[in-house]
Amino acid sequence: MSGFAFKQFKIQQSNTAMKVSTDGIMLGAWINLSNAKYLLDIGCGTGLLSLMCKQRQPQLHVDAVEIDSGAVKDAQSNIKHSPWPDIRLHHGDIQSFKNQHVFDVVICNPPYFNNSLKGPSHARNTARHTDSLTFEELIETFLKVSHDLSRLAIILPCKEAEQFQSMAYSSGLSLQRHCQVSSSKEKGPTRSMMEFQRIQRIQPQASLVESLCIYQPGQIYTEDFIKLCQDFYLKM
Repeated sequence: MSGFAFKQFKIQQSNTAMKVSTDGIMLGAWINLSNAKYLLDIGCGTGLLSLMCKQRQPQLHVDAVEIDSGAVKDAQSNIKHSPWPDIRLHHGDIQSFKNQHVFDVVICNPPYFNNSLKGPSHARNTARHTDSLTFEELIETFLKVSHDLSRLAIILPCKEAEQFQSMAYSSGLSLQRHCQVSSSKEKGPTRSMMEFQRIQRIQPQASLVESLCIYQPGQIYTEDFIKLCQDFYLKM
C-alpha cells in the first residue's frame, strides 16, 4: 500500500492519481486559520489539507469536496483513521456542492494545466487540468460560499498565479498575502502561495511579498522551511 506518514496522521494514497506533494504540505502549513470556524477544502484529494488544518486547529468545522472516486476512497480511509473523523467528505464536483453555511476559509490546491497535452489517466487529467475546475469557477465558488471577511488560499505555479491574480482582481478580490517559493537560492521562484479577500481590505504593497526557499546546499532543508513544516514531517 502506497502511503505517507506524518507526525499525527497517515495518508493512504493507493487509489488517487495525485500523491502527497511538497506543494500541498507547504500550503497546509501556511494557510491563515485565525478566527476561522468553518473551512471548505475544494478538490481535497486524499484529504491532506483538511487533515493538516484540523491538526492545527482541531475545533474547525471542515467540509472537503472531491470529484474523483479513487481519491474519495483514500480520503475516507485517511479521515476515518485520523484523530479528526468529524471532517465531512463530499463526493462530487464543487459546482454542485450545496453549502449549509458560509465559510471563513476556502482552500484549494487547484488543477492548473490549461490546453495542455493530456495523458492516458482520466483521474490524473482531472486532478491536473482545468477542465473540471477552471480558475473562473474557483473564484465564483469562493464568492458564493463566503462572507465579506472570508479568505481564499491557493498554491499555483508562478505563471498561472499571475493569471489567477488578474481574474481575482476583476472579480473584486484583493491579494492579502503572497509567498513566492523557490527550491534553492540559486533558482527563481516556481510556486506562489496566495491568500485573497474581498476588495474592501487595503491592498498589500509589493514589499510585503514573502519568499520561501526549500533547500540550502546539499539538499538540506532551510531553517524557514523547517519552521513552516516541522509540525507535520515525521523526521523533521
